[in-house]
Amino acid sequence: MIAFLSDIHANREALSACLDHADRAGATRYVFLGDYVGYGADPAWCLRTVMARIADGAVAILGNHDEAVFRRGTALHGRAGEAMAWTREQLSPDAADFLKTLPLEYAEEDRLYVHADASAPEDWHYVFSAEEARRSLEATPARLTICGHVHVPRLFGLTATDKCTAFTPAPDSPVPLAPARRWLAVMGAVGQPRDGDPSACYALLDPGTSELRWMRVPYDVETAAAKIRRAGLPASLATRLFTGS
Repeated sequence: MIAFLSDIHANREALSACLDHADRAGATRYVFLGDYVGYGADPAWCLRTVMARIADGAVAILGNHDEAVFRRGTALHGRAGEAMAWTREQLSPDAADFLKTLPLEYAEEDRLYVHADASAPEDWHYVFSAEEARRSLEATPARLTICGHVHVPRLFGLTATDKCTAFTPAPDSPVPLAPARRWLAVMGAVGQPRDGDPSACYALLDPGTSELRWMRVPYDVETAAAKIRRAGLPASLATRLFTGS
């Protein structure tokens, strides 16, 4: 079982809850899809945790907030920019050096892992629509592309007749990825969901049955939000955790 976690955004409580849940569910491999930092109050802890998992065989790729740590020209505005300025001060030079080593994409077997649109990973385009999903799918020969960045769970399928369909997966409901189609799965967010559900989101793939499940995991939102407020980060970053918006 492979666990996919994206958009952790320095939320220690959400990441801990998802890792515990995935471990209990039998995950033996972990893939981290980027944006370990930004918005939340525990960037150093979250990075150390991801690094420890990498040392144990996990895969990790770069997200746009991660890039902004060491490349200041990366466009982050408003609250995101304020949070990034604070985040940079919390991280050691070693943390920035680690982020610099992360790839924009990673391929294994018939799968491609990327933070954003696979047609131009370095440009950080979102995949919201079937048209955008098609562009991403046509840029790679992978049967299954898995990405994050959007903070909303979605699944797109490209049929043999070249029709791209869109689907919103139900929590903890196995979705069979039929071999006749090519697929793009958009993970929800571990640390900052934006689909109206405040519970953390990650996904599990069973390579044997080719079934994908999006999991929702309750976590201690009160503590995560209180840390954001104590750090002096924008209060709205704490408030939105309660609404998943």
